Amino acid sequence: MSPADEKDPKDAPEETPDATEAKAKPKPKRKPAAKKKKAESAVEVEEQVSEEAAKSIPRAEDDAPADEPSEAAEVEASVAEEKTQKPAPKRGKKAADEAPKETPKRKRDQPRERKPGEAPVLVHAKARYVRTSARKARLVCDHIRGKDVEQARAILSFTPRGAAKPWMKLLESAIANAEHNHELVGDELKIASIHADEGPTLKRYRPRAMGRATRIRKRTSHLTITLTPKE
Repeated sequence: MSPADEKDPKDAPEETPDATEAKAKPKPKRKPAAKKKKAESAVEVEEQVSEEAAKSIPRAEDDAPADEPSEAAEVEASVAEEKTQKPAPKRGKKAADEAPKETPKRKRDQPRERKPGEAPVLVHAKARYVRTSARKARLVCDHIRGKDVEQARAILSFTPRGAAKPWMKLLESAIANAEHNHELVGDELKIASIHADEGPTLKRYRPRAMGRATRIRKRTSHLTITLTPKE
């Protein structure tokens, strides 16, 4: 060996006693389980202390005399009585369906009472500028004058003339007026008066031979109907 390879023991760094102890004894690992056990034991001790304190506190029920019931007992008794008297309503759609529904009576379903000495009620309905002649309308209204409402409906529904349709619409209008405005029953009415008056005439022209023109008269009429209750 060469003298360079040999090291002088004096040149080596001196080791302190703390360094030797650190190398010899490694640091101990932490034990989390022990901490958890300590925390659990502390919680258990606190619970035991709280239970003992609660037992030591005197209750108001114990201090109250045995003959007089406590306030809590009175409240429970009142709640039980309310439950027995009034059953709790059901909730949901089924409960709404099961509950009976009272249908309000309409005014027109109840006949209007007529006072003694009172004049009979007259209900009017008019249709103006109907595109039919007054003569053709009179041929239809003569059949239903003085008839009941049911009979007039039957006659007009089977009349083949074109003027029957306007008369039917006017009759239904008069019945609606009687029900809504005068609180009458529609089936208990009759036709008091009915007539057709002439309206304005629309004048048109048709060309004819040799440069002439022929007048065309498009006539209109005003229809009137009056209803009254049956006697």
